[in-house]
Amino acid sequence: MQDALTGSLELGMLYAIMALGVYLTFRILDFPDLTVDGSFTTGGAIAAVLISSGVSPALATLAAFGGGLVAGACTGLLHTKGKVNALLSGILMMIALYSINLRIMGKANIPLLGEDTLLTDVPLLLVMPIVVLVVKFALDWFLHTDLGLALRATGDNPRMIRSFGVNTDNTIIVGVSLSNGLVALSGALIAQYSAFAEITMGVGMIVIGLASVIIGEALFGAKTVFRATLAVLLGAIIYRLIVALALRVGLEPTDMKLMTALIVIVALTFPMIRGKLRQKSVIRQRAADLENTRARNVSAGGGR
Repeated sequence: MQDALTGSLELGMLYAIMALGVYLTFRILDFPDLTVDGSFTTGGAIAAVLISSGVSPALATLAAFGGGLVAGACTGLLHTKGKVNALLSGILMMIALYSINLRIMGKANIPLLGEDTLLTDVPLLLVMPIVVLVVKFALDWFLHTDLGLALRATGDNPRMIRSFGVNTDNTIIVGVSLSNGLVALSGALIAQYSAFAEITMGVGMIVIGLASVIIGEALFGAKTVFRATLAVLLGAIIYRLIVALALRVGLEPTDMKLMTALIVIVALTFPMIRGKLRQKSVIRQRAADLENTRARNVSAGGGR
């Protein structure tokens, strides 16, 4: 049980970086980007190929981040310059990345057993919280810069921000590019953690990222950028703990996609259910107050 808990915490922190990327497009830009499933694999593929070729793990991880930036920029260009629907542009890029990733890897699976990686002999429970928080604070800082504020405004009201002379095409490209860079960075770290990269490692990543974002926001709120990004990090960790618990109670690994979908459904409906319960509680309280007021008025009238 201890090993399962430790592994879930480690994976949760590694996936948290990917969840931050999903948060950037899903919440900040309001852009339904499905490139994530492809760019996650791109990050793992680039890192695995370079590390197995003798390149420094740090440079390989940085190159993986760059590969994600390029993939995201292509999606942004398809949408803004090619005038392709946001959802369709992500789907097209995700499909294209499958073949590109196979070209990068040369085969469906690249093992990293025996290779030195960034995570070799590293106490992850001590180091990864620092790494994840550095990424979080860097993203918080970026979102408070002029470009970051323009990006946030583009997601909230693109027509208004265009009236101030901001080129929303550029902000969308930058936002989607940075998002997929973070996703690819997470894919590179996961490949090094798992000691292999495979062509299907990114399947379902968008759902996992959305689950992390939604769970975090439902449990911890998202009133400020600082709080929202922290909620996303905690949501990713909680998601992995839920998965570990589900496996512990007897679910099969093949059931994980179904369970992920159910988690997202519950997380999406939870705020609505909570809101309705609060509304009913307020109505009951008002009715009780009104009844008490009437009773006092009747009592006062009888006394006179």
